[in-house]
Amino acid sequence: MMMSRTISVSISASPEQVYEFAGNPANLPKWAPGFVLSIANRDGQWIAETTIGEVTFNFAQQNPFGVLDHGVTLPSGESFFNPMRVVANGQGREVLCTLFQRPSMTAAEFDRDTKAVLSDLEKLKAVIEVL
Repeated sequence: MMMSRTISVSISASPEQVYEFAGNPANLPKWAPGFVLSIANRDGQWIAETTIGEVTFNFAQQNPFGVLDHGVTLPSGESFFNPMRVVANGQGREVLCTLFQRPSMTAAEFDRDTKAVLSDLEKLKAVIEVL
């Protein structure tokens, strides 16, 4: 079993606003700029230019449940799955992302990845709350 961590941030916005913004792959460079430099849909595949090279994202289909799960394929060919959700939290929303420590990751790399995802979610909050 892999080690996991769930990272979350509260966002003061409607569920539709949070889900639509975070669920639109074209917005990734706006809220994950430390990793995703640009992204484009090429023949039905979301291909991102990132800080580590070209990465392919496969996103869950739009749904009424707040599911923003996505698969990631790295330039090395390694693939992994990131569960992500938008859930009600009073008048606002909570965005949760679960990370798994892949077998190829050291503890230090997992810590860096966790901090990077937290930073991305905090950026998502900042961007959405000013929309």
